[in-house]
Amino acid sequence: MSKTVQTSIVDGVATLLLNRPDRLNALDAEMARELAIATRALAENPEVRCVVVTGAGDNFQAGGDIEYFRAGLQGSEATRREEIRAIIDEVHTAITHLRTMPKPVVARIQGAAAGFGVSLLAACDLAIAADSARFTLAYCHIGASPDGGSTYALPRMVGMKRAMELALLGERFDAAKAEAIGLINRAVPAALLDATVQKLAQHFASGPTFAYGRTKALLNASWNNDMATQLDAEMESFSECALSNDFTEGVIAFCDKRKAEFTGR
Repeated sequence: MSKTVQTSIVDGVATLLLNRPDRLNALDAEMARELAIATRALAENPEVRCVVVTGAGDNFQAGGDIEYFRAGLQGSEATRREEIRAIIDEVHTAITHLRTMPKPVVARIQGAAAGFGVSLLAACDLAIAADSARFTLAYCHIGASPDGGSTYALPRMVGMKRAMELALLGERFDAAKAEAIGLINRAVPAALLDATVQKLAQHFASGPTFAYGRTKALLNASWNNDMATQLDAEMESFSECALSNDFTEGVIAFCDKRKAEFTGR
């Protein structure tokens, strides 16, 4: 079993658990490698219809492991550059897997979401946080620029001015503000976090997974497409969905005035 990243699958819902609770689930080289491997496996597994990303213990993910980075300061500039680039390459592979996998990905956020933790939740399709959660992009506090795709995601999620504020000031803020600016979908009482995420994940796991995947791809592509290209993509996508078993079931169930029983195919 993986030490720093663990996965489990129950009834079509995969849980991806960042498992360094004693370090606030902070990222080191081992976690970066395992995260890339785990996200690829979940993306390719047809039995997984929804992925929940969360952290062990009281926190979601508190960025890079600063003690790990401190130990690396003893190496030469060339060695340090190579090591950092290797970690970030693995991290970016994982982010790409989450962003492009053809199934919904939900972030379950408790405690601290800092640095890469913010980048990670931004890569998920939906994000639900306990009202006690705290957020900060934080990179500026150690003299670094962001990674993990946050400079791509945040301007699109919260607007350029707000993204500049989050990145350049690195201020801490609460879940209410995170919801208000569009960083997360919903802040809920901490006692209801598990039930809320579980209900959402089960909804996705019993839904039309193929259609979810095509919808996700369309929305992701829309940032770079002109209207004509996007309309063509919608036509192709709908045509593919119309050939799926779930489309057949959905149409018949609607006409029969019953709830559809989707299989994800």
